[in-house]
Amino acid sequence: METLSPGRLYPDRPIVGVGMLIRKGSEYLLIKRAADPDKDLWSIPGGLVEIGEKAVEAAVREAKEETGLDIELRDILGVVDKIVKDESGQVKYHFIIIDYLAEPIGGKMEHHDDALDAKWVRLSDFRDYELSPTLVELLVRIKLLN
Repeated sequence: METLSPGRLYPDRPIVGVGMLIRKGSEYLLIKRAADPDKDLWSIPGGLVEIGEKAVEAAVREAKEETGLDIELRDILGVVDKIVKDESGQVKYHFIIIDYLAEPIGGKMEHHDDALDAKWVRLSDFRDYELSPTLVELLVRIKLLN
């Protein structure tokens, strides 16, 4: 059963989202996704931009909602297209995700409803986690993974 709000599943247009690669020293925050797409895979915190909200505001809000952390955005890492088709070739999900590099500046890290788990992980240990394809694409593009 899908746990997404109406409009995310089989959308009539792409949906804009944000993702935050949160870095603390030599570790990065990974979350285990609680909902599709990518349910049970490890990714980075993120969510949708709301009407009237700037992407940077959405990133700060989503980080707080998902992780309890207050963050400061350091850089834009790029844009990832998340397009998932069903067995018949119809577009089941279509997200355009603006990814940011961020650092925590306050709050207490704990995963919330959108995540099954959250962990600080060294880059060298990322391969020990089943990562979402879009996270792998991002990490390869910014040269954090080969």
